[in-house]
Amino acid sequence: MGRRHGAAIIGSGNIGTDLMMKLRRSELLDAVAMVGIDSASEGLARAATLGVTTTADGVDGLLRLGAFDDVEVVFDATSADAHHVNAAALAASGRQIVDLTPAAIGPFVVPAVNMAQLAGHRNLNMVTCGGQATIPVVAALAGVTRVHYAEIVASISSRSAGPGTRANIDEFTSTTARAIEIVGGAARGKAIIVLNPAEPPMLMRDTVAALVSAADPAVLASAVTAMVAEVARYVPGYRLAQEVRIIGVPPADPRRRLAGPACASEDLLQVTVFLEVAGAGDYLPAYAGNLDIMTAAAVQVAERLVTLTPEPVR
Repeated sequence: MGRRHGAAIIGSGNIGTDLMMKLRRSELLDAVAMVGIDSASEGLARAATLGVTTTADGVDGLLRLGAFDDVEVVFDATSADAHHVNAAALAASGRQIVDLTPAAIGPFVVPAVNMAQLAGHRNLNMVTCGGQATIPVVAALAGVTRVHYAEIVASISSRSAGPGTRANIDEFTSTTARAIEIVGGAARGKAIIVLNPAEPPMLMRDTVAALVSAADPAVLASAVTAMVAEVARYVPGYRLAQEVRIIGVPPADPRRRLAGPACASEDLLQVTVFLEVAGAGDYLPAYAGNLDIMTAAAVQVAERLVTLTPEPVR
């Protein structure tokens, strides 16, 4: 194993703690500091037992830590509002930031889709759990044909939605919809999230419904399947729940209004993809695939960042 690059985690809740456990397995990254605001936090206590330097004084406490000298990447696993404060405090430090909140200060990144395009940006945004699960599918379709409209529904166990997730519900829908367009390549995107109270808790399930210009159905399905396999390389619990469904959209079908007036006479297909995400169980239970996909994707991004040729950051 070569040199491991130091990482700090802001946020000592479920996401931050799961992220810390994943970093312990990384050959490239090493969690050297965890930051919280509650000295009685279970996450901070766990970090301390693992030899990770901790502070309960927030981002200001992080900047005062001697361990901060060894930090190259800072993960923010707090909330959208908190990230604005944290990003401002870290601005002068020059550290790379991987933002797991839907604050979207920096450009969106989905590792399987656009990681190679984002070298040189200092603050990268991980969109949302629903975005990480569904945008790769939209991008796969956009690589074959024009995607006029893409709607995603992310259904997660209400048990996996802690205070931070619930505080970010509004940002979830707006941020994910924007990223469906910017990263996924859809002309128009929409996002919906459902907190399901079912017991026992359900795994994360995501549905992508897209209206696309006519193309070979076999090619569309193959592109989706290949993309799912690519995401599963870093999120092993990510999989298709059913075969890709592709049907024609008749000329009089009201769904055409979603695709826009320019598509009134064009041959259209509706592509529906059903996904399931099981968590790896590093810290969070398997049903919390919505949180696990964020931490797994964030580690993937940070590992790529520390192996890229250094460029001026912006």
